[in-house]
Amino acid sequence: MTATAETARSLQSRMRRTLVSAQIFSGLGNGSTLALGSILAVDLSGSEAWAGSVNTSLTLGTAVTAIPLAQLALSRGRRFALASGLAAAIAGTALMVGAVITGLFVLLLGGAFLVGVASAVNLQARFAVTDLAEPAHRGRDLSLVVWAITIGAVAGPNMVGPGALVAGWLGIPAAAGPFLISAAGMVIGASIVWVFLRPDPLLTRRTMDGPDSGDGVRRRGALQAGWQIVRENRTTRGAVVAVVAAHAVMVAVMSMTPLHMQHQAGEAAGHPDTIALIGLTISLHIAGMYALSPLVGWLTDRMGPARMVLAGLATLMAAVAVTGLAPEYPAAVTTGLVLLGLGWSATTVAGSTLLVAALAPSQRIPAQGFSDAAMSLAAALGSAAAGPVMGMTGYSGISAAAAVLVAAAAVALLRLPELGR
Repeated sequence: MTATAETARSLQSRMRRTLVSAQIFSGLGNGSTLALGSILAVDLSGSEAWAGSVNTSLTLGTAVTAIPLAQLALSRGRRFALASGLAAAIAGTALMVGAVITGLFVLLLGGAFLVGVASAVNLQARFAVTDLAEPAHRGRDLSLVVWAITIGAVAGPNMVGPGALVAGWLGIPAAAGPFLISAAGMVIGASIVWVFLRPDPLLTRRTMDGPDSGDGVRRRGALQAGWQIVRENRTTRGAVVAVVAAHAVMVAVMSMTPLHMQHQAGEAAGHPDTIALIGLTISLHIAGMYALSPLVGWLTDRMGPARMVLAGLATLMAAVAVTGLAPEYPAAVTTGLVLLGLGWSATTVAGSTLLVAALAPSQRIPAQGFSDAAMSLAAALGSAAAGPVMGMTGYSGISAAAAVLVAAAAVALLRLPELGR
């Protein structure tokens, strides 16, 4: 039976609830990896030069798998793509546990790479909820799915205590415990997607648009089609530049913050209070990324996505100004990290909404996949460079480099005709 707009509206509420529920549980893995990644990297490699390697592997995993997940969505639907990605991430958490137990650095990197697939899933989920969304509510629906990851992502960095208890029961190192909890959350998230994301929102949209609506894209492949679509559309280019810059800046600054705070603590670096402060800072940062997403989505629908993206970039500039000018004060670093999360949220939610609004339904999936791959690849490069940059110029140097990137993105965005309306 041919799907109608009325059918889409009736399905949208259930699709939104399903994706929100899955996001809550699937966010646990990244939070744990972000909080412990740089510390484990230094411990297992024996060198601070490798401090950013785990976060680099994490973001590379997201970048490399964003296009294949988009291709899976095109050929098999959102349900199959999202569930498959979470299955790979579950395997990644098992490798992270193995790395902690065996002390093998290469296993740590491999695990982080696969855990990064969960980020690709989370990124695709925010677009999945727009497949059947009404244009006037795209920002709201997208932001609710982004917001849903708050619980798992904020809880992840604070799984050190509960994880240590679990690890103690199993007789394994305490640092492995948080990743076991992450794996359990991902299993629940994958199960929710597989059981309840029916009918598939993308396949339903395709039925509404006609059986041939995506054939050309599927024949060319998601990567080639995505690049061509983004390149030929000025608004889409602006949206992609903004989310790429925001993600690169956020990951580069955030990934070095735990190590910077350890350095500032000096001899107390290994003290439980210092570790707790690092966990709290990362948690507040992640809360800034996700907790106010519904408000960001509402403002995006009211103000227009282009203006909201510009507001997000301004917030990112304020964030790196705080971290760059007062790196020796823990309160300033924490404040900067919260602003960093807020700026990322505004830019990502509004930029993603702008991307969807600028394109026809048949163009969205490859463009979305290309955008996700580009932002994750930029973040991986930023994370890889952050360690050496911090070694040469300190935490303030990373903040200064981030400010230059944000300014460049803002200049590109100011050229969009949408800002003149």
